[in-house]
Amino acid sequence: MKFSPLEGIKVVDLTKVLAGPICSQFLGDLGAEIIKVEAMNGDDTRHWIPKTDDQSTFFLAVNFNKKSIVIDLKRSEGLSVLHDLISQCDVVLQGFKKATAEKLKITYDDILKINPNVIYCEISGYGRQGPLGDHPGYDVMLQAFSGMLSTMGVEEGEYARASFSPVDIGTGQNALSGVLAAVIERQKTGKSVYVEASLLDTALTYMGYLAQSYWATDKDPKPWGTAHPSMCPYQAFKTADGMMVLGAGNDSQWKKFCQVADLEHLLSDPDLLSNDLRVKNMVKTVSLVQARLVEKSTAYWLEALEAQAVPCGPIHHLSQALAHPQVLARDSVTQIMHPTLGMLNKVSFPIHFDGADRKPRRSPPLLGEHTAEILKEIGYSDEKIDLLEQKGVVHRYG
Repeated sequence: MKFSPLEGIKVVDLTKVLAGPICSQFLGDLGAEIIKVEAMNGDDTRHWIPKTDDQSTFFLAVNFNKKSIVIDLKRSEGLSVLHDLISQCDVVLQGFKKATAEKLKITYDDILKINPNVIYCEISGYGRQGPLGDHPGYDVMLQAFSGMLSTMGVEEGEYARASFSPVDIGTGQNALSGVLAAVIERQKTGKSVYVEASLLDTALTYMGYLAQSYWATDKDPKPWGTAHPSMCPYQAFKTADGMMVLGAGNDSQWKKFCQVADLEHLLSDPDLLSNDLRVKNMVKTVSLVQARLVEKSTAYWLEALEAQAVPCGPIHHLSQALAHPQVLARDSVTQIMHPTLGMLNKVSFPIHFDGADRKPRRSPPLLGEHTAEILKEIGYSDEKIDLLEQKGVVHRYG
């Protein structure tokens, strides 16, 4: 059984790389029909490494649940095809720069003339207003611009980029929320809705509680490594055979930790009587905890601490996380057949709905795999499709 609240919703996706494709993939997980419009050479990420049998793993990760149509938007006939597609859809996702959108006649005002009831979602780097409104946005640039990068890494060491592009991914998730809200709003009013998501707003949202602390203290947050500025001990520690994380973030958990670790004498140390004091005396706290944890193995500490409900955990490599029994029990990884790669793994849609199947509806499309199918659905004849392909206006796989 599939959970399909968006069944009957058609999305024309003009985005590429990560933020927009994440949004459209999730919309597809919820039952929407996703038409991915690509240039003649495809989404940029089709050419990124690593690859499996010439298919980019990056592209595969964020393009499930979609049909691919290839259109040359540099040609007037290609724009006509695109406008015909948009005239029959419910949602348009686009991430072009303002000047490009104007040239292609796909600004919100342009689309309203073609489809007056459309939900139009625009994704940009810095938002459309302000002095940087026309600047392109990239995940690492917004990590840096927002102050995020300055808080990651270790103090007096090099900064560390968050490796998994959280600003891009978060922007795609925010766009998803916006589109879903717009679907409800349109059901109420019958009117079109303009939705805008930006990497800047996403990045600043991630910085929210750090910003609140800055406003209160007038101090910029610093890099903390794996530690936390408000709780201690709450970070990674070395053990006799590896590493683990410990999160004794309140006084009750600290007491339990000290009892398990045979450190009860620390409970009367005046520098460590409360979490506030342990944060104030973080160097001392961490040093004492580290000296004890390094004496025994990770497995020993995890078993002993978990038995007393002290928050702790192993530091997995990705391969270990993907193979963990908890991940397998929740079907957090699913599979689908790909036309050239065979059985393909996918990290599942991150929400369960009443026991519904979380497998993807489609494998990531080959470039132009559905061009003819999509054009026939909007009324194009075989002869017209053939002619457009002969002229180089559209391309189909094969």
